[in-house]
Parts: sequence; structure tokens; C-alpha cells
Amino acid sequence: MSSAIETTSRSGQAGHWGKDVRSDLHVAFEARDNGGIEISLESRVAPYYGGAILEQAREVLAALGVEHARVAIHDEGALPPTIGARIESAARRAGMAIGKTWLPEQHPLPPPSNKDRLRRSRLYLPGSEPKYYINAALHAPDAVILDLEDSVHRDEKDAARILVRNTLRAADFGACERMVRINQLPLGLEDLTEVVGESPDLILIPKVERPEQVVEADRRIGEIKLRHGMTRPVWIMPILESALGIENAAAIASASENVAALTIGLEDYTADLGVAKTVEGRESQYARARVVNAARAAGVQAIDSVFGDVGDMDGLRRWGEASRAMGFEGMGCIHPGQ
Repeated sequence: MSSAIETTSRSGQAGHWGKDVRSDLHVAFEARDNGGIEISLESRVAPYYGGAILEQAREVLAALGVEHARVAIHDEGALPPTIGARIESAARRAGMAIGKTWLPEQHPLPPPSNKDRLRRSRLYLPGSEPKYYINAALHAPDAVILDLEDSVHRDEKDAARILVRNTLRAADFGACERMVRINQLPLGLEDLTEVVGESPDLILIPKVERPEQVVEADRRIGEIKLRHGMTRPVWIMPILESALGIENAAAIASASENVAALTIGLEDYTADLGVAKTVEGRESQYARARVVNAARAAGVQAIDSVFGDVGDMDGLRRWGEASRAMGFEGMGCIHPGQ
């Protein structure tokens, strides 16, 4: 079962529960005028961790300034960062916790990411599904992408950015570069406000068509870094997904010194052209060559799109070899097997 955005102005839900759900929980929050805090819990791990879940729930509510509420929790093995994110999301949807937050314990940050580090493979992880975070580093991609855009339903954007924020703070992704794909601007500016304070290594900006979009996002990142006293770099990778974006590739690639790489999204690009995307890629040859040339001219990396057929490993190899021959230095992955 999935969450609902809101049932009344003083109630809200967040998260998921059910037999097919793992590492998540569902929270139903109802604000009250009095009566204190009342929490009910159903959990498959209640005999072992029920007490800890209830203790954390009270801690989160206190941090959010909630004094009177009825909270029903259905837990499916969620870890503390997810528990906190779901409670906070439900409270916000009920109109509570405005301007307040709860943060999990900070996991030690990895060393800052170099602008020219290897980015051969980057694995997309849906921003609303915590079950994919736990073992992502075991597949050893050069980077993981916590995705707030295409993999997240529009009604779940608010809850996903809180979950991604907590994940950036608490999860151990080993040697993987920690990337976040925000939503298309201007919605993506809200994503930046929530997640940049937790030091992602790189931000992917989708559907970029003009250099001004990169400048706007870069300015917002800089403001947030200043507010948090951050000195670590936060690199930018614009994604070109339209004919106009491709034609402006050179200006976009050089729009900021924080642009580390340039990439293309072929699903949306071919849709913009009104042509079918093929495994040979003839319809996108011009656009991909333009991306490589613009990236090289700007002194940044050229990164190819994803290969969409997760069952075709031979096709993936052929695409990757052709991609490398064109001058690309990496590509996206939508399944760990890739």
C-alpha cells in the first residue's frame, strides 16, 4: 500500500507497507489539540526492535516540535534514517513541523570528489525506495544516483527529497561518488534546498536547454553551501534531453566552473525529435557527437546515456564499445546487472 498526500488539513500519510515492501514503513499522522503523543506500532521485527522504533518515533516528534498527535506506524524493516524521514514527511503533510527537521546520526563523509574522477558507470536508485540503498555499493559502480526525477511519482516528490536527504547523511556508499538527480527547474531548486546541506558530490540537472539554468542551480548551491559553512565541492552534470539543449551544448558545458561532466538523455531526446530510439543509435549520432565535442571543448567529461534494455547484455557491450570509441568516458546504468 502506498501513501496518500493528505486526508484533512491536520492529517497526513507517508511511506509504504504490505507483503511486498521491504526496508520501508508507513506512517499515518493525525494532529490533535491535546492529549499528548499516542503511537501504535505494527512491525514484523517488533519483538526485536519495537522498543527502539517507538523510542525513535518520540525523538523525531520532539525534534519536530509535535506535542499532541496520534501516530500509527506499519513497519516493514525500515532503518532509522527511513523511519525519521517517513514520520517527518507525514507530519509536514499534516501541516506540522514547519521550519523544523530531524536528522539521523552523521556517517563520516568520504573524501571530497575530484572534478576529473572516473565516472565510467553510475547506477540510478529510485529516490522513494529505500530498499535499493542498502546494498547499492556492493555492485561497485563508480557512482550512485539518488533519483528525485523520473523514478518518483509527482505526488511523492516532497517525501522523496526528505528520504534522500537522510540517506546522504547516514548511508555508507563506500567508494561510490554520491550523486543526486534533481527535478527539472524550477522544482529542482526545492530539491537543492533540502539535499545540498548533506554534501552530495554531484548534482545532475535534467532537461537543460540553456546555460542560464546551470547558472541558476549553481547559484542556489553556492548559497546553501555558504549557509551551512560547506567547503566541499558540489559538481554539476547537466543532462541534455532536447534538440535545443543539444544545439546549446557548448554554452551549457562552460556555464560554470563547477560543471564536471555533460551527458545526454536519449529517451526524451528522441521523443523531442519524434523518432524511435534504436539499439544502433543512428538517430542520435549527431547529438551524441555534439555532446562529446562540447564537453571536450569545455574541458569536462562526456558521459553517455543509459542503455535501456537490461536483459540485453550483448547489446550493452556493443553500445558501450561504440560509446567509448566516440569519446564518451562513462554511461548510466538502470540495473545493477549492467
